Amino acid sequence: MDSRSALTWCLVFGLVASLLLALGLLMMKSRAATLPTARGAGTLRSIGRWLRDPIWLGGLGVQAAGYALYLVALSNAPVSLVAVMMQGGIALFVVFAVIFLGERAAPREWAGIIGIVLAMVILAFSLQAGVAEAPARVRALLLLTAIAAVAAALPAMLERLRRNGVAAAIASGIAFGMASLYTKALTDSFMAAAGQAVLLRVFANPWTYAASAANITGLVMLQNSFCAARGIIAMPLSSACSNIVPIAGGMIAFGESLPSDPLAAALRLGAFALTVAASALLAIGQEDRAR
Repeated sequence: MDSRSALTWCLVFGLVASLLLALGLLMMKSRAATLPTARGAGTLRSIGRWLRDPIWLGGLGVQAAGYALYLVALSNAPVSLVAVMMQGGIALFVVFAVIFLGERAAPREWAGIIGIVLAMVILAFSLQAGVAEAPARVRALLLLTAIAAVAAALPAMLERLRRNGVAAAIASGIAFGMASLYTKALTDSFMAAAGQAVLLRVFANPWTYAASAANITGLVMLQNSFCAARGIIAMPLSSACSNIVPIAGGMIAFGESLPSDPLAAALRLGAFALTVAASALLAIGQEDRAR
């Protein structure tokens, strides 16, 4: 298979991965009214209920299949192209939620949804101007973890954001974003210890457990947000944070910088600003709906 055919197949895998991820989330969201919220001492009991629900568990399996195809797509396709396709998953989920779950949004909320999708596409195009990466700065990554924990907790201090699911959606996106950074640190250390056995490199690495814990936390918080918020609000908010956090965190923990190309740098900064503005529209719209 020539390189062009391989690229075509990888892009097809990226499209299918985006579809599966959106479908899996739709299945999980469809059970939000039936399943309990995971909070406090009842967290493990609630998660147990989720895992015993065949539709929710099936959605988790569909998501896992989508993520596997996403990794395959990354093997022979530029990350920027695959990233653009994966942002289409946000739009697909919104369409699915409107058609199959009967969710609706106010004009201001639609503006926020469209703004986030557009910002993610702009952000993906700015990734074409790659920047040099350095090995993970462990102290900086630990500091970033503490900052992320505070940032995730702050919205939950406002009762209205906690009640309407916005706080949980933001926290889920931050957790998923930190998981991406931990996975990057895991990959770097995995490659650096090429002489060791594979299982030792994986299970003796603390970043393995940090990435796993962050992904599980993000999944739990996203389902909690589904219980309180419409999917067309929760999903874009979570995705926006999960995309912004690793790029901003990469500058702190991996020595990355803005692209040297002025256009790419302007696109990235513009995407950041558009994401913040669009997320604010969604949060305000969800708060108005709660009232």
